[in-house]
Amino acid sequence: MTSGFGLVVRFELRDGAAAAAFDNLVEQTLAGIKALEPGTLAYVVHAVPDEPNVRVFYELYADREAFEQHEQQPHTKHFLAQREQYLSGVDVTFLSATAGKGPAAA
Repeated sequence: MTSGFGLVVRFELRDGAAAAAFDNLVEQTLAGIKALEPGTLAYVVHAVPDEPNVRVFYELYADREAFEQHEQQPHTKHFLAQREQYLSGVDVTFLSATAGKGPAAA
């Protein structure tokens, strides 16, 4: 498994109210991702059980171009602009697959 372009993003949210508003923003954004981004293979949002104000995203794209297309979508631009008001920190790790099981090729 050497194809695909992935990343993990850890969002630290200011407080419980910010976390709830952030979760709502994510739901709005996911609607666009699901409807308009065939190159987005996985976009999974995780809560962290012992850290209620943390969200971890796992994103997998068919390739770097699919990621770039994701970044240019209006729903993504809206998310990126709005998220800042809820955050106290963010950490992005880009990934390069070397082995594993992933979505079947189209």
